[in-house]
Amino acid sequence: MTTHRASCSCGQLGITCEGDPVRVSICHCLACQQRTGSAFGVQARFASERVTFFGDATEFARVGDSGGRATFRFCPRCGSTVFWEADGIPGFVTVAVGAFADPGFKAPQVSVYEERRHAWAISPDLDIEHFD
Repeated sequence: MTTHRASCSCGQLGITCEGDPVRVSICHCLACQQRTGSAFGVQARFASERVTFFGDATEFARVGDSGGRATFRFCPRCGSTVFWEADGIPGFVTVAVGAFADPGFKAPQVSVYEERRHAWAISPDLDIEHFD
């Protein structure tokens, strides 16, 4: 079984994920843009029982457009967001793909909030599911 390890920039906070993610997605919502400082976020979802956390985390919870709450865990030392849990998706942990620092990580299968996508950010021609 494959093991994926993600961490913050300084390495103090991290997560180990066993197996492949159940979903990898790109999100163009404004909150992901603000959270990442980029034009979109890329995240991988794993079943909760397949993840182990290490280090100290600070939490930030916000309510999304759908009214659901997400609780983000980030490093109190370097500020990197590493993982989060959404009330609307119980039993799963979502990990920022960039925190894996693995250019060979599985490609996204879905792109959401495309109505907020920067026109130059990603081609709608990619062979993935697209949702506005």
